[in-house]
Amino acid sequence: MLAVSIIIYLLLNLGIGMWASRRVTTTQDFILAGRRLPLVLAASATFATWFGSETIMGAPGEFIKNGVLGIIEDPFGAALCLFLVGIFFARRFYRMNIITFCDFFRLRFGRPAELLSALLIIPSYFSWIAAQLIAMGIVLKVVLGWSLTDCILLSSLVVILYTLMGGMWSISITDFLQTLMIIGGLVFVSVVLYQKVGGLSPLINQMPDGFFRFYPDWTFKGSVEYFAAWITIGLGSIPQQDVFQRVMAAKSADVSVRASLLSSFMYLTIALLPLFIGLCGHLLYPELEKDSQMIIPNMVLLHTAMPLQILFFGALVSAILSTTSSAILAPAAVLGENIVKFFRPDLSDRQLLLVIRVGILAITVVCIVMATTRESIFELVSESSAFSLVSLFVPLAAGFYWQRANLLGCLLSMSVGLVVWLACVWLETEYPPMIYGLLASIAGMVVGVLVGKKTVPELVEE
Repeated sequence: MLAVSIIIYLLLNLGIGMWASRRVTTTQDFILAGRRLPLVLAASATFATWFGSETIMGAPGEFIKNGVLGIIEDPFGAALCLFLVGIFFARRFYRMNIITFCDFFRLRFGRPAELLSALLIIPSYFSWIAAQLIAMGIVLKVVLGWSLTDCILLSSLVVILYTLMGGMWSISITDFLQTLMIIGGLVFVSVVLYQKVGGLSPLINQMPDGFFRFYPDWTFKGSVEYFAAWITIGLGSIPQQDVFQRVMAAKSADVSVRASLLSSFMYLTIALLPLFIGLCGHLLYPELEKDSQMIIPNMVLLHTAMPLQILFFGALVSAILSTTSSAILAPAAVLGENIVKFFRPDLSDRQLLLVIRVGILAITVVCIVMATTRESIFELVSESSAFSLVSLFVPLAAGFYWQRANLLGCLLSMSVGLVVWLACVWLETEYPPMIYGLLASIAGMVVGVLVGKKTVPELVEE
C-alpha cells in the first residue's frame, strides 16, 4: 500500500510536468516561469528551495548528536539567507530583467566575469544535487526494498522527466502542492508524538545540560566556528541560481521581496518540526539511532498507522523532489545562457532551450555518480554552500554596494577565494576552511580595486 502510494505521487508529479509544459514556449518561460508567479506560488517555491533532504533527514540527526549548536547552519542559517535576499538583493535583481545570476556579472563587470562565475557556479551544485538523490534513494529503498543504486536511478529518472517537460512552471506548481503536503504531514506527525511524549516539559527535562544552548562558549575558536556555521548557507547560498530564479519568477518586484521574506519565516518555523520529531524519536525509539539520517522515516514506518505513513512519506518525497528539480535546472540554465551562449552568441532561443535540456541530462548523470559514492547528506550540502561562499558572495555584494568594485577585483576575488579554500580543505586547518577562503576573497577584491581600472559600468534596470 505504501509503495503504491509513493509511486502514485511520482506519477502525479510527471503529470503536472506534462501539463505545465504547455506553458513553455520561450527560454524565459522555462527558466523563470515567464516572470508571472503570484505571491503564493513564489513564496512556496522559494520556501521549497532548501526544504528537502537536509532539513528532514540531515538536520535532525545533527540536532540529536550536537544540540542546537549543531543545527545553526540549517535551519537558522538557511532562513537568514532568504531574509537577506529579500532585504538586500531581490528588488535590485528583479529590476535588471535578466535570465541568470551570472548575467549580473556580465552587466556589472564584463564578459570575463560572466564566464568565470558560470564555470564556478555549475560545480557548486553537484554536491547539493547528489545529496538530494541520496536522500530520495534512501526513502525509496525503505519503501520499495530495492538496492540504493536502483532507487537513486529511479528518482533521477522521475526528476529529469518532469523538469525537462515544464521547467520552472512545473517546479513552481508542484512546489505549491508539495508545500501543503509537507506542512500537513509534519504537523500531523508532530501532534501524534507530542501526545506520546507528554508535552514539551518531559522532552526538555530529559536532555543533557546545554543541549538547547543557542550560543557557544565565547572562546576565539568557538566564536569563529559559530560564525562559520551562520554564514555557510546564510551567505553562501545567496549567490546561487536557484535562489535567483525564484526571485526573478515573481510577477513584480514587490511580490519578489515579499515572497523572500515570507519564505524565510516559513522556513524558520516549519523546519523546526523535523527537529522536534527527531528528538521525540530519540527518546521514544532509541534503537532507531544507528542511522541518524533515517531516524524519522524509520520511526514513522515502524510505529505509525498506514494513513500516517502515506502522508509522511508523501510529504518527504515531495520535499526532496522539489529541491532536486530546482537544483538541476539552475546549473543547466547557467550552462546554456552563460557558457554555450558565451561562445555562440548567435544561438536562437529554440536552440538555447535545447542546450539547457541537454544540460539537465548531463548534470544529473554527474550527480548520480557522486550520489553512489558518497553517504553524508549534511556534509554534501555544507560543501556546496561553502563553494559559492568563498568564490561568488564577495563579488556579488561588492558589485551591488561598492561603486569602485571592478573587473580585476571580481576575478581575483573569485579565483583567490576558491584556491585558498581548497588548499585549507586539503591541509585540514584548525579553523573552518571557508573562513580563510572568505577572507582571501575579500582581499582579492580590495587588491583588484587598488590596482585595477576604476571604470564602473552602469547597471541596466527597468
